[in-house]
Formats: sequence, C-alpha cells, structure tokens
Amino acid sequence: MSAEFLRGQPTLNTDNVLNGRYEVGELIGRGGMADVYLGRDIRLGRTVAIKVLRPDLARDPLFQSRFRREARAVAGLNHPSVVSVYDTGDQESASPRDDVRLPYIVMEYVPGRTLRDLLKADELTIEKSIDYSLGVLAALDYSHRSGIVHRDIKPANVMVTADGGVKVMDFGIARAMADSAATMTQTQAVVGTAQYLSPEQARGETVDARSDLYSTACLLFELLTGRPPFIGESPVSVAYQHVREQPVTASSLNPEVPAALDDVLKRGLAKDRDHRYQTAREFREALLSARDGGPVTAATQAISVPRPPEPATVAMVPEDEPRTRAMAKVLAGGSLLADDDHPRTEDRPALDIGSTGDRDPQQKARRRAWITVFSILVVLVLAVGGFVGWNMVNAEPPAPATAAVPQVEGKSQTDAMNAIISAGFQPPRISEEYSDSVAEDLAIRTTPAGGAEVVKDESITLYISKGPSSMTIPQDLVGMTESGARDELRGLGLRGGATIGGNSSTMESGRVLGTDPAIGETVPADSEVDIVVSTGRVTVPNLEGMPWEEAQTKLLDPTLLLTPKRTEVESDAAPGTVIAQSVPAGTDVAPRTTVVLSVAKAPAPEPTPAPTPSPSSTPALAPGRR
Repeated sequence: MSAEFLRGQPTLNTDNVLNGRYEVGELIGRGGMADVYLGRDIRLGRTVAIKVLRPDLARDPLFQSRFRREARAVAGLNHPSVVSVYDTGDQESASPRDDVRLPYIVMEYVPGRTLRDLLKADELTIEKSIDYSLGVLAALDYSHRSGIVHRDIKPANVMVTADGGVKVMDFGIARAMADSAATMTQTQAVVGTAQYLSPEQARGETVDARSDLYSTACLLFELLTGRPPFIGESPVSVAYQHVREQPVTASSLNPEVPAALDDVLKRGLAKDRDHRYQTAREFREALLSARDGGPVTAATQAISVPRPPEPATVAMVPEDEPRTRAMAKVLAGGSLLADDDHPRTEDRPALDIGSTGDRDPQQKARRRAWITVFSILVVLVLAVGGFVGWNMVNAEPPAPATAAVPQVEGKSQTDAMNAIISAGFQPPRISEEYSDSVAEDLAIRTTPAGGAEVVKDESITLYISKGPSSMTIPQDLVGMTESGARDELRGLGLRGGATIGGNSSTMESGRVLGTDPAIGETVPADSEVDIVVSTGRVTVPNLEGMPWEEAQTKLLDPTLLLTPKRTEVESDAAPGTVIAQSVPAGTDVAPRTTVVLSVAKAPAPEPTPAPTPSPSSTPALAPGRR
C-alpha cells in the first residue's frame, strides 16, 4: 500500500529520509491516531516502524510538546511485552496545501497481527485468550511499576508475534492524548476507546493503574466471547453502561467459559476501583489460578455486596377462643368428618338416606340464615369488584416520573454530562456554539433549561461553548514561523489564509511580519487571515536625482540597512547629485548590500590656448645669424 492511499489529506513526505537516518517505506497500518510506515534505520541497518501522528493532533502545539515528552519517558521502558520506542521527530507534510509538521515516532518493528485481527478471523480459543491477557498484564505490571499508565488498552494496541508472544503498543500516544484532553474537546469528551473505558474515565476523573486493569478485563471478556462487555449505538451510550450497568457473564455468551473465569471477570469489571484487582500482578495471579483449575479464592472472587435479608414469614396464630366448634376440633387434632356433638351409638340407628322425615325446625332456620348471609356476601364482593374494576379502566394513567434539569453552566462537558445522567436523564445530545461569556469547552446551557421540571424520558440537549464569536488577532504572531502562526490562529478559532511575502531588513526569512486583516484588529470567528511572511530581503529605492546626503541617509535607514558608496563622475548635472546607482531601483537584495552611487561633479575647466604671435611682432634676427 502506498502513500497515495492518503490522498486528499496531509501525509508524511516520503520522498526524503527522516532526520537523515530513517528511510520511509510503504504504509502498513492505519489507526484512529496515527499512520504506520515500514522504515529502515540507515545508521544501524535495522527495520523499524514509523508512526506518524494524525494531522488534527499534529496541529496542536500543546499536544506536540506533551507527545515528545511522553515518548521520551516511554523510551525508557525495556520489557519483552512492550514495543520499544527508539526516536521521535517531526517532518513537513507532503501536501502543498497544508504546512503542518507531522510528529513521528520510530519504534520497534514487530511482525505479526493484532488481537483485533485475530478476533475478526475468529482464531481465538479460551487457552489463547488467557495467554494473551497474561502477556498484557505482564507488560502493565512492568509499566505501572515504572510509573506509566497506558490509558488505552484495547485489541488494536496489542500485537501477537509469530511465536505467540505479546507486545503492547502506544504507551506514549495514549498518555499524551489524555493530558491534552482539555484542548481536544469532542462530543465524546473523554479519552480512550468507549468499549474499553473504565467508569472513572467515563466520568472524567483521574485515572490510575487500576483503570488499565478494568480495560484489560474488557479485553479478556471480548477475547472469550467475541464481543465487548458493553455495546451500544454510540460511544456515549457505551460509556453510560460502563458507569451504570452490570455486564452479563462471559459464560452466558460462551458456554465453554468456566465459572472461575466469570469470577475473575466479575472483580476485574467492578465499577468501584477499590473493589477491583489493585495491581496487574494480583490480576495475573488470579487469572493463572483460574487457568490452572485452582479454587476460586478471595484473591479471585469479586467483592460482593451483602444481599438484604428475606422478609420473615408471618405465622397465623389462632385466637385463644375458637370461633366455631369445628375450628376447635381442628386445632385439637380432630376431624371434621365425624360429628362429635352427636355421636352415633348402638342404641341410635343410622339415618336412612332415603328417609323423608322432617328436619329439626331450628336446623332449617340456621340453614336459611347461612344461605342469606352467603348470598349477601357474594353480592357485596361482586359489587366491590365491579366498582374497583370500573375505576381501574377509567382511571387516568399515572403521571410519568419527572426530575429537575441540573444547572450546568460553566461546567466542563464531562461534568455537565455526569450531572444530567445523575439526575435520572439519558445521556444528552451535544451541540456546539459560540459564546462571548462562557469559555471554550465549557457548558453554556441546556434545552430544556436548567431548573425546569421535565419528564425523565425527555431528550436533553447540552450546548458547549466554542469560544467567543469574535476575537482579536494577537500581537505575538509577529516573529513566529508561518506554521506556528497558523497553529495559533487555528487555536483561536481562525483560519490561516494565503501567504504573502514581505520585505524586511530586521526579520529573518520565514518569520511572520504581520497579517491581513492587521494585527490587533477584531474579526469574526472562523475568519480567514492572510499571513505576511518575511523574505529576508529589502527593495533598493530609486536614488537618481537625489542629493548625495539625502540618498546616503535613505540607504542607511533601519528599514533598508544598505551600505552606500560614493564615486564622483563629471557631469553637467548639479554637483553633488546622484546620477546613477550600481543596483537598479526595485531590485530585492539582502540587507547591508553595498550600493555604489555615482555623484555628479563639475567638469574641469578647459586650458586657455597660448596666443599666436603676429608677423609684425616677430623679432629681427641679429646680423650674422641668418
């Protein structure tokens, strides 16, 4: 794959050698933060990988400085499971339309495939998944003890070598990304890949080594089941699940996953970081125990919350005096089948079933009374039931649950989102707009407005400030490099326009002289500002016809700083007037260039010819001398 794959956007200029040392080859990979080229270290004769940062990250000077600092720190890591960083630098973009310098890092070239590739190819077994996770934990154990937190553990950042080894990548990039979060506000507002984000990262809190362990548990879950523990339609909804919801067990998605691994994952995915494994070594030992079939001990079990006690069963205690004789019989252990009040004896024959004898009048009266009471009870029950049913059918549905929209003005995007979610609402939609009163990246307001009592199912829109609607072009652009000035304008919400050359005797070539509109003017946000860049040269003025003193003063002026030199030439012009110059007017030259001026002087007077003697005045020769 060639660099033409990236046509249309700034890419690395591969026509030259980076830093005079690294030959750039083909594009071998592309991710969310960088592109990776195959390279060769000419000095050491070894193959390397050259990772070039994304242009939108490269344009942020704050990110560039943090990235270089973190890359130097990570370069000190030396572990078999960590990809080594050899060098860093920056290179001009290959695109003539964009002058951004693209930072790059030179690192160890690791032939192999990422865990993301293996997941797509469905080539993972439970045994391999555990082994690869153990390799990741070994790398994290080393980096954490060195004081470096990765912050972005995910399948795409773990390389598997041909011999089955594991290499964790992108330590420096993840750290620099996290530190630059304040200048890189997006709708996600948090750094890290959503499917592997720890709850504290989703809430915008400070992360530590235990955040990496949560991400590793998410990684192990996906290796075992083929999907992350939480999935959703958007990064925000996935982040919400990390904070609020419990994942399903891995064994429910893959029956081959043993219960011991479910227990390991349960603790690894605990919402409260104090309930997770506290070190990578502890996590690794638990995973080894589960792999080897060891018991699920306290080291591997999740810290569970005690269940509330079951409600006690209420025993029905009979009253001291039974209401009927039949009830008394039952309580005494007797039977209702025999009429103990009228026992059958030998001297009292059994009643003939077919007998038509009259019953006892009192018995008939009691029977009619019971039937009447029973009928009345049935009518009452039916009447009450009908009344209740009619009320249920015709009653208005219960009012939906409501809550007050929290006041979020001036909060960071992450804090504002957490406040809205904590109030019982779904994650809000994010909308950006300019604000002259609220600083950039802070919350302006919500719709519905803060304090309003609304239904919890109602959608909330959170407005985030893009900064002022207009801004003043700053004075500190003068003297910057052109690329630095463009970055500064971009950070202010302005766009760098055309490059205009300007002559200067004091500003070196390539430095900014000014802008159009001029520095100090106030312009609308997203305006285009042309940049005037010094050529490092001055224009020789037309000096002919000037008196020498005036021409000399003009050349020595600080705006030109040219060196005058006088030579006098006879001329009919007024003496002391410049009649010619060695460098033609309008020529651009470097400061302190010598300009020879020809200055007129009066011509020398012609010599007076000797008078011719007349014949009469010729003296006569003395006699004897003819």
